[in-house]
Amino acid sequence: MLQQLKKFFIAGVGALVLVGGQAGAITPSPQMIEQFKNLPKAEQERLGRQYGIDPSMLGGGSSAAKPLEQPQVVSERQQPVQIADAPKPSLDFSQQDIKAELRRFGYDLFAGEPSTFAPVSDVPVPAEYMVGPGDVLNVQLYGKENKNLSLTVGRDGAVQFPDLGPISLVGMSFSEAKAMLTDKVNQSMIGIQANITMGELRSIRIFVAGDAYRPGSYTVSSLSTITQALFVSGGVNEIGSLRNIQLKRNGRLMGTLDLYDLLLRGDASNDLRLQAGDVVFIPAVGALVSVDGEVRRPAIYEVKSGEHVKDVVNMAAGLLPGAYPKLSVVERFNQNGLKSLINLDLTSERGLSAQVKAGDYIRVKSASDQFDSAVTVVGAVVRPGKYQWAQGKRISDILPSLWGDLKVSADLDYGVVVREISKFGDIEVLQFAPGRAIVEPNSVDNLSLSPRDKIIVFNYSNETQSRYELNKLVKQRVRKITDLKGDSLIGADIFSSGFANVSKSRLQTRSELAGVVVEKQFETDEQKLVSGEVGKMLANLFDDRELLALSGAMTREELLYPVISKLATQNFAGQGVRLVSIAGQVKYPGVFPLASSATVKELIVAAGGLKEGAYTVRAELSRQNNQAEGSSLTHINIDLTDALSGGASNLALQGRDSLTVMTTPDWQENQTVEIRGEVKFPGVYSIRRGENLSEVIQRAGGFTDYAYLPSAVFVRESVRAQEQIEIKKLADQLRRDIATRGVSKDGNVINYSEAQLMLKDLENIKAVGRLVVDLPALTMGVKQADIQLEQDDVLYVPSTRQTIAVMGEVQHPTSHRFKEGITLDQYLAMSGGSRKRADDDRTYVIKANGSVLIPKGSLWFSAEDELMPGDTIVVPLDTEYKDNLTLWSQVTQIIYNTAVAVATISGL
Repeated sequence: MLQQLKKFFIAGVGALVLVGGQAGAITPSPQMIEQFKNLPKAEQERLGRQYGIDPSMLGGGSSAAKPLEQPQVVSERQQPVQIADAPKPSLDFSQQDIKAELRRFGYDLFAGEPSTFAPVSDVPVPAEYMVGPGDVLNVQLYGKENKNLSLTVGRDGAVQFPDLGPISLVGMSFSEAKAMLTDKVNQSMIGIQANITMGELRSIRIFVAGDAYRPGSYTVSSLSTITQALFVSGGVNEIGSLRNIQLKRNGRLMGTLDLYDLLLRGDASNDLRLQAGDVVFIPAVGALVSVDGEVRRPAIYEVKSGEHVKDVVNMAAGLLPGAYPKLSVVERFNQNGLKSLINLDLTSERGLSAQVKAGDYIRVKSASDQFDSAVTVVGAVVRPGKYQWAQGKRISDILPSLWGDLKVSADLDYGVVVREISKFGDIEVLQFAPGRAIVEPNSVDNLSLSPRDKIIVFNYSNETQSRYELNKLVKQRVRKITDLKGDSLIGADIFSSGFANVSKSRLQTRSELAGVVVEKQFETDEQKLVSGEVGKMLANLFDDRELLALSGAMTREELLYPVISKLATQNFAGQGVRLVSIAGQVKYPGVFPLASSATVKELIVAAGGLKEGAYTVRAELSRQNNQAEGSSLTHINIDLTDALSGGASNLALQGRDSLTVMTTPDWQENQTVEIRGEVKFPGVYSIRRGENLSEVIQRAGGFTDYAYLPSAVFVRESVRAQEQIEIKKLADQLRRDIATRGVSKDGNVINYSEAQLMLKDLENIKAVGRLVVDLPALTMGVKQADIQLEQDDVLYVPSTRQTIAVMGEVQHPTSHRFKEGITLDQYLAMSGGSRKRADDDRTYVIKANGSVLIPKGSLWFSAEDELMPGDTIVVPLDTEYKDNLTLWSQVTQIIYNTAVAVATISGL
């Protein structure tokens, strides 16, 4: 009866839809539409096809096929909201500890939480799937008649097949039901064939209990398994087990799932399919064991009873290549509640078969970074780094080619081998000549190598090396500690600046001279970071791969720094520190390691050889003699010519010896001066010590006919340096005056910022270094006008000048043509006269030769002080000038105060 009422209702609604506008007065009520919507979808479609209406017009869903979609049932778990506390410092090391903390293995698989409980319906249906109530079979009939049927399995397990009646599918799988329906159609419907597929699947109700993230009752697809139920419920919580997930049906245990089988081995054979009413139970986690160190997957693992260390190591994906499994350690709680350590050898069967207990912490140690029996090559070589050592190897075996293995800049006469002579790391130094070691393999320079030897080859010249990559490496490492803001304040060569702060052998530049600040020097935070980082890099030079690759750009002093530092800390009884020093006329003066059986000649070779001008007749060797009575210092004269040829003067050196190579008497470096302008042969001239200006002018061919001698400009570097000191001295004095005026009672109030700008401008003034010379007197043979020349002196002789310049506080500063007999007042008048703020009483003249002339008396100039071409008249500014308004204001104030005083006296 109910079915007939539904058909009648649908027919009425269909008639209303078909008549359209004619049935506008008769509309179905909302209750009727809701009843239609509550019908099963298959029933809606069947009635729609039967009566020719579209169910979507009544909100019953679209008849068009929609693409299957995978519903998003799990979203990322929400983190608990934290209350904002006080701002954390920029360097919070506790966060790093949290990141380094081990995590539970496998729990990140369930890093989300369920967002919907919609069953998954777009998965393939297996042939063994058991058909049950609620499932939908899609039947396509084709041939003599074409139909599409949607058959829903009823509660009795049967489907209503049009023209065939009810067909029972109880206890059949999908493949069996498909075969039976196909046979029915072939037998009962002649000329018609059937294609049967699975439509919508039924939903089942299951329970997820225990330590699930969200335990409860869930509606899932009839094809769901244990793992899908876990995902729908959000997975396992913090105390849930991953290795003992149970499936219970009607109170009986149907099976267990170990998720480690799925995660570690991809084995899903125990992932059982669920049925309606099943319970997925997640018990509490079992024993936990932590694995850290040199393993591929450090984490916290859940272990079962009877599992061993080998099983846990396999869970951690095995050991890394850098592991040292022989000294692995297990931290375990003992019976007294204290931690105890157990050493394990993971290379032995006994160590691997040891049983693990709850709370164990297995730490696999790492292997050493040191190389076994390796030879290290550093410095000016093409391929610096580690090389294999073998018995009988020599230097020529490591560096076989002079051009293929050494850099072009390599010093072929000096190299060292640093050799360990004890188990405590004590070293000795052997000196050799790289060129002879390679070219002459049978020579004594081709040293036999020992394990862990370090071969250092130096550059002959430090100035030719590009240090860009070296400085880049330092800057990158310093950035790991702090950011270097902008351009470095230290200079372009950061590595050299850092080494200068590390090494104490260099003299510090003076910051004061006679009480005057010459150069401000203070170590900034950036300099401290750079020097500290460079010190660490040099201390680990032979083990730092990046620095080792760039060692070819390092200087001789930098390469020897770790060797000298090591020798300075080791002291054998009765031998002293095995270091020697050399100073004077050598290319690289400084401290050098004392090589075995080293002589004076080898020390000079280590220092790069003698400079030009070295006094080879006598050098001084200072030697400290330690005796029972005390220490004494003796000086030994050395004939360098004899020593360099291997004679008797080539003495063997001892620790703390110091060799001083003197300069040849009256020796001077090549000194030059420059003559420019109106001379016959301008250019650069070499000078001897004590040579005068007149002699160089004579060598330059004398002056031309166009030379204007009074305007000659002579510049000297030593004068410029002295002027720069005077400028700084003036700035320092002015700084003290400003400070004194600021605290003085009678001092005027000054603007501090403006004073600082004035001081800064004053300090930035660059001195010229001009020295006044009297060339006209020099040409007349006046000896007092002649001067001795110095290095880098410059003389400029201009051509004839015919102008007089007027500058300063005049109406129109300009230059005027020189005319004989015109006075200073006339030149000032030609420039419009002085301004009101001009200080006429201090007018002065800068002569063409650089001297300054001040007028004498009221006649301005005497006969010998006449103006000449090239002179400059300067009218200075009157710094005490007051305009009329200010002047009369002060006068009025004085008169007023006087009147008040008189009136007061009169009233007495």
